[in-house]
Amino acid sequence: MSNPVVLVYSNRPEVREAVMLAIGRRPAPDVGRVDFLECSSVSEVLMAVDAGEADLAVLDGEAQPVGGMGISRQMHLELDRVPPVILLIRRLDDRWLSTWAKADEVLQYPVDPVTAAETVAAVLRRMRAVARVSGGAH
Repeated sequence: MSNPVVLVYSNRPEVREAVMLAIGRRPAPDVGRVDFLECSSVSEVLMAVDAGEADLAVLDGEAQPVGGMGISRQMHLELDRVPPVILLIRRLDDRWLSTWAKADEVLQYPVDPVTAAETVAAVLRRMRAVARVSGGAH
């Protein structure tokens, strides 16, 4: 079985790097290693998700010219299969927007490594549980 792929979107390379470092290659012992897919544009995100290349997406809500909240909403409206989405926000007051964006979880920037790893691991565990219940479907 291949490693889960975590798509990390931001137009800023330093944000993508901070997210990947915070999550780490092994967010938790029971979820194993993860691979990262960096995306710096909306088209890269949409193509990767539409092609089924991402098992989980971490989207920067502050990205320019299109933020992760809008991308999450667009994916849920336009694509057949959307991986779980974690939105990266700067202000906790923006947490309510994650509901509109149909995000599964929220992380605050700057990213706390413990919280990021725990959040990603929890989402991956939920994905595995759903796959087991549905007979291994991805």
